[in-house]
Amino acid sequence: MGLSAAAFLGLVLVVNDSVVIASMLDFQGFSMRNSSRFLKMLVMTAILAGAFVGAFAQPPVCPPRPVSGTLVQNPPDLYSANGVLTVDLTLQNQQGSDGYMHYCYVYMNQGQQMEAPTLRLNAGDQLILNLTNNIQAPYDRFPPKLQFKLKERHQLPMKMAGTHTPGAPDDPCHGTEVLPSSTNIHFHGLNIPPVCHQDDVINTLIQSGDPTFQYSTQIPPNEPPGMYWYHPHANGFTFTQVAGGASGSIIIEGSNPLTDGLTEHVIVVRQEFPSNGGTDPDEGPSILTVNFQPAIANLGLPFINAQVGHKEFWRVVNAGTSAILNLQLQYGGVAQPMEVLSLDGVPFTTPVNYTTVNLPPAGRVEFLAPPLPANTQGVFLTAGFNSGPFGDIDAPAPLIRIRPSQDAPHTNQAKHKTTSTPIATKRFANLQFLNPTAQRNLYFSEESISSNAPQSLFITVVGQRPHVFHMDDPPAITTNVGAVEDWTIENRSGEAHVFHMHQIHFLVMDVNGVPVTNPELQDTVTVPNWPGTGAYPSVTVRMDFRDPNIAGTFVYHCHILDHEDGGMMAKIQVNPAN
Repeated sequence: MGLSAAAFLGLVLVVNDSVVIASMLDFQGFSMRNSSRFLKMLVMTAILAGAFVGAFAQPPVCPPRPVSGTLVQNPPDLYSANGVLTVDLTLQNQQGSDGYMHYCYVYMNQGQQMEAPTLRLNAGDQLILNLTNNIQAPYDRFPPKLQFKLKERHQLPMKMAGTHTPGAPDDPCHGTEVLPSSTNIHFHGLNIPPVCHQDDVINTLIQSGDPTFQYSTQIPPNEPPGMYWYHPHANGFTFTQVAGGASGSIIIEGSNPLTDGLTEHVIVVRQEFPSNGGTDPDEGPSILTVNFQPAIANLGLPFINAQVGHKEFWRVVNAGTSAILNLQLQYGGVAQPMEVLSLDGVPFTTPVNYTTVNLPPAGRVEFLAPPLPANTQGVFLTAGFNSGPFGDIDAPAPLIRIRPSQDAPHTNQAKHKTTSTPIATKRFANLQFLNPTAQRNLYFSEESISSNAPQSLFITVVGQRPHVFHMDDPPAITTNVGAVEDWTIENRSGEAHVFHMHQIHFLVMDVNGVPVTNPELQDTVTVPNWPGTGAYPSVTVRMDFRDPNIAGTFVYHCHILDHEDGGMMAKIQVNPAN
């Protein structure tokens, strides 16, 4: 069109004037027929002009994201009140000027867009999240592994057995087709029911243009206080939407004398892939971001101001699609002990000092950073992870520069807030000392169909036939509420995988057959690659199915998201107790 907004405004004024003039033309010899046509033409022009003006006045689809080398801001906080947090989010997408396809959860606050707010609740609160799907083409490329799975096997789009019609005003709890514009939400780590409108990702599909869909779930009264997160989980397109930035943190509040009153940093590490790259994520390129700010050393790292001589409270989620992080906090080039308080949202009985924390995709860690000495610079970094000869390139990379400051508490970093909500009976109590009711063996594996094709990806129960996951698959495992099971998960492939279980946490008991001295609860754990000889790397985890609220059918999978989308996933059905 080539016209500015001002030109369109001028056109509207001219059109309005013309309508007035045209109303007089009939009295000056115009026939009624010609006058009517002229009036219709002008009215339609006015309507179109008004539409263009409205389009120019619209805010961007996704809010602007911060540039490199600026202060790391905590995500905006939304707090529950009187036991309820109600949030309206819209998921939409837009090609960014940085060359990446952005997928953004937008919250409107007094007419201003806010992206990916942190949801803060207390145990026992009700979360009501109203999600509007506004995803539009273009959707971004498919990772090649997913292209092979879906296109070569004629599963794009993926058909399902449900009955929902896109755009119909019915409840999309029975999806029929997973499209590039389909979405849903997984409340990662929360121990809530796997049913529609709460935390079902198998059948729930919200199509673009559907009416706003409501999630309503109660945070369990005994939910451990800590960090959780939310993200899309539409099978086949999870990678694309999460890589675009569709994720946010959830904080279940809880009073802790070790953290109360400390400066709190909420850090969401994401991973971006160029929209026009056309390469497998295994081959890159990608960049890590910190609260949407690119962590690129030669462009200036994101930075925080740390108060000299004071501990600070860090909460970190790896919301990347594939990067396995080995996190370190270095002062003056020396790795510092991080006083780790919890992993994956569950507090440790006693804090443990680590100089390196392995944080796979979806993992969370909460720790106390030691006081930064005066005149000392620090850096928060990943030391890199060897994912194996066929794995992703998880290179060492600095993430955040830490600068000494005398007045850090007066910056815009938030103070950790306490809560007086009492914590109910401890979840997963005494799990370490219970006798398992069943023992199961599973394994990750891959298979090349041809020399130039990507691998097929499997997670398989020993004794069953490996196959690429489909949403209509029957459960691979069936158990009952009340069961306590030990699962050993091997990796028989040449790249690392990341095991994640929905709805519950598990206790990591053994690594490569060696008992863990102090087992801790997690919902996501790294299983390193098999080097090609010797025993398969493995972890043994103790599953706790005692909570009757998690009865239903849900999934477990590799949380390297192109692996998940590529078929490395399976279902488990937990039946009610007798």
